[in-house]
Amino acid sequence: MDIKPIVELQNLTKVIGKKKIIDDVSLSLYPGQITGFLGPNGAGKTTTIRMMVGLMKRTSGEILIDGKPLSENFEEGLSKVGVIVENPEMYKFMSGYKNLVHFARMQKNITKERIDEVVRQVGLEQRINEKVSTYSLGMRQRLGLAQALLHRPKFLILDEPTNGLDPAGIREFRQYLRVIAETEGVSVFVSSHMLSEIELMCDRIAVIQNGRLVDIRDMSETAQSHYYLELSPAETAQSLLTSKGYAVESLPVGLVLQAEKNQIPSVIQLLTANRIEVFAVQPHRKTLEDQFLEITGGGQIAEAHTK
Repeated sequence: MDIKPIVELQNLTKVIGKKKIIDDVSLSLYPGQITGFLGPNGAGKTTTIRMMVGLMKRTSGEILIDGKPLSENFEEGLSKVGVIVENPEMYKFMSGYKNLVHFARMQKNITKERIDEVVRQVGLEQRINEKVSTYSLGMRQRLGLAQALLHRPKFLILDEPTNGLDPAGIREFRQYLRVIAETEGVSVFVSSHMLSEIELMCDRIAVIQNGRLVDIRDMSETAQSHYYLELSPAETAQSLLTSKGYAVESLPVGLVLQAEKNQIPSVIQLLTANRIEVFAVQPHRKTLEDQFLEITGGGQIAEAHTK
């Protein structure tokens, strides 16, 4: 990628006591791109984020924001970062607009026009002058997003941003993030257990396990060519296809074959020539959850369905 990264983690390491919590993590995050940060419980996601926003000191390595080391340019670096951690805390007795005015006073050169602009961006024009105590969780999340965007950050960190939202609220939040990334050129970094949502929201994913970055891939790479075959006898078909060099996975009913589309006619010919009955062939897309479990070995991911 020729575009200059907004954030670079260079050999980031954190040791607590004798335990290496984060182990030599390197990752580049680009403008206009939404990156999902995935990992089992205890993998190091929160520790990494805390170091990225200066809430925890690194043991070694470096964090660059807009090309400058955070260790040497702390205030300037963090001035380019916006953060939302789960449910944003607001002054509930104040209106949404007064909350934004209050936060704007903590930053430099935030005008009334900028406040109005972010209110429009997150779709709160109709309710911005009402007290936050009357807001739904989804509206508070949108207000939190508006607050995080006030100072025009180049980098936005979201830690479990859709926790507690209903499906409509999740979809709205996802749409706002996509618009912000594309129109503002913001690099968005999302840590979440909701793998189905990450799959819809992100351009690429980074997977951390036991403190080490074990995989980085574009979401386009997750759409590998797989086909579901309903056939009989399945065991014979699996043995035959495996002997011909095909990658095959057995399901309770049928097989999943990794192959290119132009290979399917010859596969069917091979099967029928060996007296294997083929009842159906259809594209089969492995979900991000399937791939995550393969990458991490399947541990500690109950939250994928429960959160």
